[in-house]
Parts: sequence; C-alpha cells; structure tokens
Amino acid sequence: MKKALYPGSFDPITNGHIDIIVRGLELFDRVVVGVGVNLAKETLFTLDERIEMINAVMAGYNNFEVVGYTSLTAQFAAQIGASAILRGLRAISDFEYEFQMALANRELFPKAETVFLMPSLNNVYLNSTMVKTIARHGGDISLFVHPIVANRLAGKFK
Repeated sequence: MKKALYPGSFDPITNGHIDIIVRGLELFDRVVVGVGVNLAKETLFTLDERIEMINAVMAGYNNFEVVGYTSLTAQFAAQIGASAILRGLRAISDFEYEFQMALANRELFPKAETVFLMPSLNNVYLNSTMVKTIARHGGDISLFVHPIVANRLAGKFK
C-alpha cells in the first residue's frame, strides 16, 4: 500500500489544502494529513481544533486520516511508513523553501520521495495567513475555505 504524508500546520485548512488532499487520494492508497506543531509559529487554532476541522471538512472521503505530530516531518514519515511526502507548490516563491525541505527530508528519511502538486488555478494564491487576515477584518472568505472553517474563523474574531 502506497501511503503519503501531507504535512502542514493547517491553521486553518483552506480549499487549497483540500484540493491537494483530494488529488493525493487519487495518487496514493492512503493519505495521512500530518498536523504539525511548530514551536516557531503561533497558531490561531489549537492542535485539536485543527484536527477536528480537517476531519469535518473531509467527511465523506475514504483512505485518509488526520494525525498531530511534534517530531521532524521526516521522522513522522518514517514512523507511519510513508513512501511519499506530499507538498503543494503554489508559486516560484515557495520553491526555494520547499526544495530545501525536500532535500533535508530525503537525507533524514530516504525511503520517502517528496511529491509536489501544483494547486488548481483558483487556489494558486491561497494561504492560511491571507485567509486569517481577511477574516480578522470581516471580509468574505467563503471562496477560500469550507463553511465549517468560515464559521470557526468568525467565532475566533468576534
């Protein structure tokens, strides 16, 4: 069974993330969405809230699971037996960082190949920080996130 790890902070999950997960499910037998705890990042949602939102918006899809982790991504990929690390690559500005991470992960866990997926055209500019900024200022985020996530963001910024 070919298992891919899709790691990220998912604070919150956006339609761009969902797009990558769904397309990953077409390529791999199983996708593990790894919700990472990055001590260098301050998150709006707790780990449990992020996991809960991902499970809610992905209800109805099979062959995926959501797991929180605190280790290095390569260590977590090895722990779950992933053969691939799935990453979205939005713009050329993402490339240098993602390239460095892919090379580091290859050194740490050579059994997993990093697989980059280009976002769908309507998600090419989308990121969680932008969504949070728009939501914080009362803007319409309905095109960027699932309604469950939009409601959770509205609750955070009341």
